[in-house]
Amino acid sequence: MSSVVKLLNKDIQDYINANLNTDLHTLLLKKSPFPEASMHEIVQQIKGKQVAVRKFPFLLKEGILFPPQLNLEQSSSEKTALYKSEFLKGNTFIDLTSGFGIDAYYLSQNFENVTLIEQNTELLKVVENNWGILGRKARFINAKLEDFLNGNQEHFDVIYLDPARRDEQKNKVFLLEDLSPDILEIHEQLQSISNLVVIKLSPLIDLKYLVSVLPGISRIDIIALKNDVKEVVVFLSNENTNKIICNCVNLESNESVFSFTFGEEETAHSEYSEPERYLYIPNHSILKAGVFNLISQKFGLKKLHPNSHLYTSDEKIESFPGRIFEMEYVDSKSIKKKSQFNIITKNYPLKPDEIKKKYGLKDGGDQYLIFTQSKKGKIILKSV
Repeated sequence: MSSVVKLLNKDIQDYINANLNTDLHTLLLKKSPFPEASMHEIVQQIKGKQVAVRKFPFLLKEGILFPPQLNLEQSSSEKTALYKSEFLKGNTFIDLTSGFGIDAYYLSQNFENVTLIEQNTELLKVVENNWGILGRKARFINAKLEDFLNGNQEHFDVIYLDPARRDEQKNKVFLLEDLSPDILEIHEQLQSISNLVVIKLSPLIDLKYLVSVLPGISRIDIIALKNDVKEVVVFLSNENTNKIICNCVNLESNESVFSFTFGEEETAHSEYSEPERYLYIPNHSILKAGVFNLISQKFGLKKLHPNSHLYTSDEKIESFPGRIFEMEYVDSKSIKKKSQFNIITKNYPLKPDEIKKKYGLKDGGDQYLIFTQSKKGKIILKSV
């Protein structure tokens, strides 16, 4: 009996729902009360529901099944998938590395015909079960990506893929040639059957490396969620373009998207200044993009130090994509022991924990202490 079928048993589902808050290690030491389902399989479903609460709550429906932990880890969150779906539409969509199908579920919503390719038979059955419950239709094909491409005669409006980012030893990898599939080997084949190829990549990938090795890039999106960079998404287009548009996105914030043309940073310049009334910290998608001078130039801000990546102005720039503080200088001797502060360090020799220990500070509260450097040397700033 398929694991998908047996896990849909009402008694097993009731047991799963009754143990959502039970310690999973304790459960694993118990014998399964169901001969057809192991405790490991049951715990896998409980863990999946726990992940779904924060990552994809739309799957918290009766009868939805969840895959092993590794598939859950690599799946996009509902928020990042929904963001990507806003730009894609057409007639035919194919996800060549379906996995748990979160991206496919959202990205395919503006398409008439949807195809999902997945080589893991049981995982594809899970996705097919879930899509049936969610009322979504697709063509589900259990095949290796390479085998499908070699026998394919179709053309697709959009191809999407999320290559596996672990090697045979389960170590994380992010260079294109180390992924599975190897993007550098198949990108020409992909572009021959679609005008737009969208690839999700690791947040660790270097953008200059990416542009240097992969032809046809028209756009790069650096996507952060609550200031945590989750993925880099690259768009390959068959249209001739000399420009690569880059978008720095911080989802679930009130910050606007910061867009620029790749290469602009090379000619951008920063002015430098000691801290003025307001201090600006760019969000992590911008820091990932490395546009340290461009952000200064675009918003008319001055930089404190070449390596601090902090910016300042006398007038508040509300539209800045990051955190904004009204600050004042503080002398280290005036910092009272047992005071409560949020500590930020930028280009400073001590880490936050070391600073708390040195000055006897407690973590938390509403005020911030920022330890950094200007061109004149080390400084401490306090939020007003």
